[in-house]
Amino acid sequence: MAIGKIFSFLVPKDKNFFKLFSEASNNLVEISKVFSEMMNAPLDKQQEYQKKIADLEHVGDDLTHQIFTELSTNFITPFDREDISYLASSLDDIVDYIHGSAKRFETYKVGEPSQAMKKLSEIIEHSAKEIHVAVSNMKDMSNIVRVREAIVRINSLENHADDVFDTAIADLFDNEKDAIKIIKLKEILSNMETATDKCEDVANVIETIIVKNS
Repeated sequence: MAIGKIFSFLVPKDKNFFKLFSEASNNLVEISKVFSEMMNAPLDKQQEYQKKIADLEHVGDDLTHQIFTELSTNFITPFDREDISYLASSLDDIVDYIHGSAKRFETYKVGEPSQAMKKLSEIIEHSAKEIHVAVSNMKDMSNIVRVREAIVRINSLENHADDVFDTAIADLFDNEKDAIKIIKLKEILSNMETATDKCEDVANVIETIIVKNS
């Protein structure tokens, strides 16, 4: 191997990693926004939004693949390799759960989203925006306060999502008599609530990175 290639292998590609993570978190904001819009759109427009969500999910997969490619080809990284891996996977998980929730509306033909579903989609979108704030400020560790504030808000939003989910499930079992519909709606609600759990996973790994690098 030429000495130039060896040197290139040893130099950390900070710009590449942070650029890819910023793009991934921005894509998360986009897909969460489209999903929230879908929850409030007329039923005959849902397929259009589902197509946009599927396209953005593919973008997310590609960005995750690029991050792992960078990880496999760089000896030195801006922070621990396992944290890079976990952050990339956790961001991808949120996108996957949003995509999965959107697909179930088409597959299960549940009709109009409930108010709880609309509220959970709003919480997912707000969480995604906070994640983007945190990720975008990770490169400059002088903005730690801003990152920590975003983490606190993500945790608070996840707690709110738990309350919305619990109330929605209780209401579903109290008022819905169709057992099959209960199963369908519960699965969609569970998927959406899990998306907020994954947002908290992202917040936790970012906080771990901050602690290790402070």
